[in-house]
Amino acid sequence: MDATFWATVGLVIFLGIAVYFGVPGMLGRSLDARAERIKSELEEARRLREEAQQLLAEYQRKRKEAEREAGDIVAAAKREAEALVADARTKTEEYVARRTVMAEQKIAQAERDAVNEVRSRAVDIAIEAAGKLLAGKVDQKLGAELFKASLKDVRGRLN
Repeated sequence: MDATFWATVGLVIFLGIAVYFGVPGMLGRSLDARAERIKSELEEARRLREEAQQLLAEYQRKRKEAEREAGDIVAAAKREAEALVADARTKTEEYVARRTVMAEQKIAQAERDAVNEVRSRAVDIAIEAAGKLLAGKVDQKLGAELFKASLKDVRGRLN
């Protein structure tokens, strides 16, 4: 008997003992447990990946919503600023128009006052001149009557 035979017999005995003690079952259970562990780790990784994708999608949606809100806020601020500028422009134009009308009214009143003053002074000078002229030519009683009539006539024409 050669060495190969004995090596084969030793191998068969070894395999018989290994089978007798349930080594193939232990190996199978160990491999099954390892496969189950790998499977659960893969499932956990898949679940974590899905959660990460959901969170990413939610954050992207929130970011877009925040960008849209910021755009709306900026647009509203621009509209409000434009309205304020337009309102200020309108109020300024109204103020200038009122001030112009008031200035024109004051100028017109000053012109009327000046014309009335000139007329009044002219009447006073004319009355005084007429009184001096008549005083030399007419007696006192007739002069008073003429003076009163002239005064009434001048007042009637000025008013």
